[in-house]
Amino acid sequence: MPLDQETELAKGETDSLLSHHETGVLALGRENEPYAIPISYGYDADERRFYLRLVSTPQSEKRQFLASSPRARLVVYEEDDPIYRSVVARGTLEEIPEDEITVEHIEQYGEAKRPLFEIWGESRRDLDVRLYVFDPVKLSGRRIEIDRENNRS
Repeated sequence: MPLDQETELAKGETDSLLSHHETGVLALGRENEPYAIPISYGYDADERRFYLRLVSTPQSEKRQFLASSPRARLVVYEEDDPIYRSVVARGTLEEIPEDEITVEHIEQYGEAKRPLFEIWGESRRDLDVRLYVFDPVKLSGRRIEIDRENNRS
């Protein structure tokens, strides 16, 4: 099925998509090994910055990747047939140490959905909750429109 139209999202369209969504897929990479997980986030359109609250167990694969300061991409997308929009943010996650957390941080993290502890197989005291800021070095969005009627084989 060929694409009829693909365009780059303007800054305002990109910020709008990121602001009204709360979830995406975070992909981490180190050496030749990838790791991807669904996450929830808060987004500050003025700063173009993401706020992530990541939960893991101390020995988990997620924690091992995060400890290695991996390269990161966050993908957020939506489909409203026949239009598909997506945004990809690239950069490095920065952990916010507990003693550096400000009121402004707490307000931003309050915008992110909290992970449901009930979904974890571990008890709450065994979970490791850490806060991150993601300032992308590149933030790009695109819009694709498919004319399904004229592209049927």
